[in-house]
Amino acid sequence: QVQLVESGGGLVQAGGSLRLSCAASGRAFNSYAMGWFRQAPGKEREFVAAISRGGSSTYYADSLKGRFTISRDNAKNTVYLQMNSLEIEDTAVYYCAADRSMVVLTTPGDYDYWGQGTQVTVSS
Repeated sequence: QVQLVESGGGLVQAGGSLRLSCAASGRAFNSYAMGWFRQAPGKEREFVAAISRGGSSTYYADSLKGRFTISRDNAKNTVYLQMNSLEIEDTAVYYCAADRSMVVLTTPGDYDYWGQGTQVTVSS
């Protein structure tokens, strides 16, 4: 089992950047595929990015490619989401998720473990 805690959210102006972190407790962080999702008010939770256990494979939502970067540091039990050129439409609660999968996962229902989320608000 793994517990996930996100941090790094906040208020930022459009065009700015934020880096989200997700710290995992428990054993064998490198046995979990990790993902980031987001949920805006009144909308369904949507896929943002995912990374494989060792970090060699990454996958992004098409609309976010080039602006967002997912990475992980297995020595620190942490996964990151670097967000650049932020837009008002990126405003949402961002969640990290973990699953004992050998492949990258993009669907919320595929993940077994979730953090509590961190709010990102982009202002004009």
